[in-house]
Amino acid sequence: MSIAARDIHFAYHGRPVLAGASLALAAGERVCLLGANGAGKSTLLRILLGLQRPDRGSVTVDGTALAGWHRRQLARRVAYVPQVHVAPFPYTVRQVALMGRLPATGLLKAPGAADRACVGDILEHLGIAHLAERAYTEISGGERQLTLIARALAQEALLLVMDEPLAGLDYGNQVRLLERLEGLTGEGYGVLMTTHDPNQPLTGSQRVALLIDGRIAADGHPHEVLTPEAIHRLYGVRVELLHTADGRRLAFRPAGRRAAC
Repeated sequence: MSIAARDIHFAYHGRPVLAGASLALAAGERVCLLGANGAGKSTLLRILLGLQRPDRGSVTVDGTALAGWHRRQLARRVAYVPQVHVAPFPYTVRQVALMGRLPATGLLKAPGAADRACVGDILEHLGIAHLAERAYTEISGGERQLTLIARALAQEALLLVMDEPLAGLDYGNQVRLLERLEGLTGEGYGVLMTTHDPNQPLTGSQRVALLIDGRIAADGHPHEVLTPEAIHRLYGVRVELLHTADGRRLAFRPAGRRAAC
């Protein structure tokens, strides 16, 4: 299972946003897409999902153009986890997750016992079964993100496209969510996530792609792609790379800053 965008061009009100961007995701991969504010990361995700039409270029799922897929078929292959989701009503965590069964059940059919069992298993797997009857509006940001992931998994899609899933989460929730994502890729799910933090891809990602000037300027293993020079090109700041005693890459920090004692 794979999804690929090739030579994507897109302009917003005459302003070029994407100028030949190409990016692919396969099942079993975790890919981080890095870019500055306004670089076009969210736009590229929307185009990948068929929510935005490119001015030029193509998107395929398993080699078939998006136009060749029925929306319900596509939803059972590729799922979207948005950055921000505000429930208009105080749905429970279970009810939000059950919404992911719509591609299988259809709009007019109530979820059956098999759908409820599927969602129950997913909530258990993600470690949020104890929240099943809690109102989605009353749980923490990290728990909401896990609920949205549960909804995506309920679609039975193998490819998950996530727009800044770690934004606004405290460090503990970031670590817990990254651990869940690493577990999902180990089970064969493909995860594409956007982020602003160059340190996040150093933990668990097989690939990182850099979106600069509307193109994917680099795409490869984080330890090869993420260099101080690349970070300067991305964000216009000078950084240095910290290493562990045995030489493993640890994290970036602003250049010249002394470590706290």
